[in-house]
Amino acid sequence: MMIRSFLAALMLSILAAGPALAHTGAGSVSGFAAGFGHPIGGLDHILAMVAVGVLAAQMGGRALWLVPAAFVAMMIAGGLAAVSGIALPMVEIGIVGSVVVLGAVIAFGRKMPVVLAMAVVGAMAVFHGHAHGTEMPVSASGLEYGLGFALATALLHAAGIGAALTAAQANAKIAPLALRASGGAIALAGMALFVA
Repeated sequence: MMIRSFLAALMLSILAAGPALAHTGAGSVSGFAAGFGHPIGGLDHILAMVAVGVLAAQMGGRALWLVPAAFVAMMIAGGLAAVSGIALPMVEIGIVGSVVVLGAVIAFGRKMPVVLAMAVVGAMAVFHGHAHGTEMPVSASGLEYGLGFALATALLHAAGIGAALTAAQANAKIAPLALRASGGAIALAGMALFVA
């Protein structure tokens, strides 16, 4: 029952969400609120960041905190690169590609070393961070803005971890399959974002 509810909520959120508009540069909010709003302002960011949490929970053990921490650290590095004027090619493709890759990794359900998972999510996080840094309002405090997007990201990771752990608690036998199905749904949503 809980797994069906989880999958239904995931699919409903995917279908009900608006287009991926996290990088429009629109709006006049500054500081912490702008930073916090950026990751939750686009389906591409939401899916990738929740997927990091699901992947961490799927791996278990130290990965539960090391994988999300690697993402947040490298996302901050990407944001710093952007505000420093360091260009990064194909940021949008990297962001949407991260949704597809993370979803596929979850869907295949293969165990990988924690260090490799940290490297994979860290590489993808650079694109997300670069987008956040590029979209920082001119009037915003860089520290406040960075704290905002780091906190929103951590909360999205926690949502993925919480959903995965809740599914495992509800039915330990079906949970691995449910997580893999959610990974497939995330990867499909990422492919849809490529053509949107």
